[in-house]
Amino acid sequence: MQYTLKNDILKIIVDDHGAELKSIIGLSDNTEYLFDGNPKWWKYTSPVLFPIVGKLNNGKYRFNGKEYSLPGHGFGRISNYKCLNQENNKIDFVLDWNEETFKNYPFKFCLKISYILSDNKVKNVWSVKNVDNKLMYFSIGAHPALKCPIEKNENFNDCYLKFNVPEKSSRILLDSSGALTNNRIPIIDGTELNLNYEMFKDDALIFDDLKSDEISICSHKSSKSITIQAKNFQFWGIWTPDKGGAPFLCIEPWHGHADFVNFQGDIKEKDGINTLSPNEIFNSEYSFIINE
Repeated sequence: MQYTLKNDILKIIVDDHGAELKSIIGLSDNTEYLFDGNPKWWKYTSPVLFPIVGKLNNGKYRFNGKEYSLPGHGFGRISNYKCLNQENNKIDFVLDWNEETFKNYPFKFCLKISYILSDNKVKNVWSVKNVDNKLMYFSIGAHPALKCPIEKNENFNDCYLKFNVPEKSSRILLDSSGALTNNRIPIIDGTELNLNYEMFKDDALIFDDLKSDEISICSHKSSKSITIQAKNFQFWGIWTPDKGGAPFLCIEPWHGHADFVNFQGDIKEKDGINTLSPNEIFNSEYSFIINE
């Protein structure tokens, strides 16, 4: 089922499947800022990544001597959530552990996801609670597919990324299976990065050292832009399909990342993993800011 929130500036649509944001429309001229999920390119629009981010080596991980399987980016994006509450400017969803999730993720959790409209901003709030009697290990991340270019008469190469802090950063390279390597290539020097499809031929740009907490898709030819604002995220991914031509770019703040090449340890030892004690709650949020 889909739900709509609207104010004088924006209208958004959210689906209870995946608690996934499906549309962000600027009402001044009905511009859509989110990719439409055309499966020719990618069947998602803005999935929530939980309880892992990225891929596991061979799709498996280990916990206390037992092996488990999870799909890439976890099951959060393919689960049905319950709508808890809808107000004029806010909607809340929840996903609780169940016997099926417990088979391959042996932790009892409660994941709440909220969307809040405020002027030209869409805030996405996450709350993860450990309702188990043992330490819980998890990752969570965003994967929004933003229209790029935003204007119909422009091309991908007309666009650039703008960082709110000058950066001098290298991307972490992935191998052919989607695992992180220890190899890095310098790619950002300053506050802007011009876009082209070629830079994604080896998969996503992965960063663990960005100082910026705002990354915007801007155009050299027009004034519209969209900003992802995400404070206190160590990891970022930037991605579009490697075959080129897709009309979107994902800007992804993460708490966690894919396995490193050859990692076969316990999930407790996974780089970037988050922990929660029994009854402890992890809170995080990020926002879309529409600049028209």
